[in-house]
Amino acid sequence: MRILIQNGTVVTDGKQFAADVLTENDKILKVAPAIAEAADKVIDATGMYVLPGFIDTHTHFDLDLGTTITADNFPTGTRAAVKGGTTTVLDFATQDKGMTMQDAYDLWQKKAEGSSCNYGFHMAVSEWNAERIAEIDNMIRQGVTSFKMYMVYDAMKVNDGEIYDALKRTAAKDCLIGVHCENYDILQQRIRELKAEGRFAPEAHPVSRPNEVEAEAVARLMRTAELAGAPAWVVHLSTKEGLEEAERARARGQEVYLETCPQYIALNDSRYTEPDAAKFVMSPPLRKDADREAVMGGLADGKIDFIGTDHCSFTMEQKAMGKDDFTKIPNGGAGAENRGELVYTYMVKSGKATIEQMADMLSTNAAKIFGMYPQKGTVSAGSDADLVVFDPNAERTISWKTNLHNCDNSPYEGLTSAGRARDVLVNGVPAVENFELVKEGAGRFVFRGPSMRTRK
Repeated sequence: MRILIQNGTVVTDGKQFAADVLTENDKILKVAPAIAEAADKVIDATGMYVLPGFIDTHTHFDLDLGTTITADNFPTGTRAAVKGGTTTVLDFATQDKGMTMQDAYDLWQKKAEGSSCNYGFHMAVSEWNAERIAEIDNMIRQGVTSFKMYMVYDAMKVNDGEIYDALKRTAAKDCLIGVHCENYDILQQRIRELKAEGRFAPEAHPVSRPNEVEAEAVARLMRTAELAGAPAWVVHLSTKEGLEEAERARARGQEVYLETCPQYIALNDSRYTEPDAAKFVMSPPLRKDADREAVMGGLADGKIDFIGTDHCSFTMEQKAMGKDDFTKIPNGGAGAENRGELVYTYMVKSGKATIEQMADMLSTNAAKIFGMYPQKGTVSAGSDADLVVFDPNAERTISWKTNLHNCDNSPYEGLTSAGRARDVLVNGVPAVENFELVKEGAGRFVFRGPSMRTRK
């Protein structure tokens, strides 16, 4: 099947220019002015941007927390994601204690059946021992070239020595390890103090995990990576102080990659005083406006590399598990559908960043850092036909009632966005037309190579 996208402004690899895009089957065949070749379908992109398909670097679909399971699985979560312009997700295949990495990989491949986005996996590792170490090369052979470790959560926490050893062993293979950076001992102690004061409501959640809890852990990861001679990747960075610690490491000559999420540019911690505050309980928590400004500044200055959503959705009934104790509220929120429109609204429309930077932070940088470029992340001949026709004037009010995720709430409820994806191709297949999902299940597994280590 041939599809011709005409009259749009192509935005890719730091440039924008007027051009048509011709795809054939699952590849981009040609990018050039005024393509006159025959096509099975023509998309008029007049007044639109034509962007590389967005890559969400951080999702949790079909995640079992033990006490509850996320409201979204792969079919429902990726349905929402692709409607918002995301054509590839990197989900966390979770190696629970007692499992092998291969067990987790095989399980997540089953979970991902029916995905409407292309998908790959970061391997989230809950234990570090000789058996897990022996599996690294096998994961790489299967296209998994990034890993995740947690400094928090009893079921997933690894110690600093294990993080050090893992960083050292994977760096030589050009693999990255993302780390959830919070000081677990301190936040646990703060929770005990808050409960002793009788503070059990959601407003206590951000108090238990203040900026310093993230910043200390970021600083510790930076020094650990320095000793290991390895790159450091901080997932869902949320604070001004955390960014400062990462920048200090870069000033020492370290190789540091940073991810943030839309909630840390669009929302602040005043939400924890609202009647439905439980839906904003996520970790890291929402922060102050000063942190929002620092995160947006970091994106604009190129200090923060890419934006994932940390989509981890729960219904209000599930959130009510913690009605008498904020620590029992399942952490996470729904965001896969809204990332592109929020980044455009808060970064591009506001004048803080250019549309070229938006393409980089939503697609190109992630493709390079996670071993997918130039297969993905660029609008170029020979690359995959994952494309977004983005309408910069498509204003709307965000609501869970019109989002396609599988839960009855959205942290972005009532926000007005200034632009969004109008048409989306996944592997050359029209998945979204005129803002409506028209095709599900077009996603494929993405076999990833080593990181390009763009900051090496």
